[in-house]
Amino acid sequence: MKTFEARVKAVLAARDPHTFVTARESSVTVDLAGIPGDRHYGLTRPADSRQRFYPRGTDIANRRQISIVSVEECAQIAERLGLPEVLPEWLGANLLLEGYPSLTLLPQGARLLFPAGTGLISEGENLPCTGPGEMIAEATGSSAAATRFTAAAKKRRGIVCSVERIGTITEGDIVRIMIE
Repeated sequence: MKTFEARVKAVLAARDPHTFVTARESSVTVDLAGIPGDRHYGLTRPADSRQRFYPRGTDIANRRQISIVSVEECAQIAERLGLPEVLPEWLGANLLLEGYPSLTLLPQGARLLFPAGTGLISEGENLPCTGPGEMIAEATGSSAAATRFTAAAKKRRGIVCSVERIGTITEGDIVRIMIE
C-alpha cells in the first residue's frame, strides 16, 4: 500500500440548495450521507447525465457526497484560463487540499483518512461540466472562462468521494491518502 499526505487548506459547504457554490467553514462533521445541510447530502440521489445507463431521475447510490480539489490543480486551471486564480468555491468543492498535485488522477477506491478518524473513499474524477465555467465567468468577468473551462479542467477537476467513516474534517488537518 502506498501512503501520501496532504493538508486541508479549506473546508467548504453548499448550504444554499439553489446553488452549487460553496462557502468556507472552519470544520464540518460528516455522516454516512455526507455533510448535513450540504447540497450534495444524501445516501441516494437522482441519476443525471453522468449515469446514461439509468433513466434520468432514477434513485441511485450517492457517490458524489464530497467534492475535493487541489491547490495545485486549481492553479493549473487558472493558468489555462488566463486568470490569476480559480477558487474552490466556484467549483462547488467541499475540500481544498495542498500537497498532492495530481489529485484528479487518484484511483477509485483510494482512502482519505483524517486525524479525527473520518474516512472517505475516492469514487473517481469529478468530470468538468459547464456550471463552474459559468460561475468563474460571472465571478471574474472573463466570458471566455464559460466556454473554455471544460477543456481547461480536464484531468484537473478533482475527485468525488463517499463517506466510509463518520467524523470531523478541519482546516489544517493532515490527510493520509492510501492507495492499494
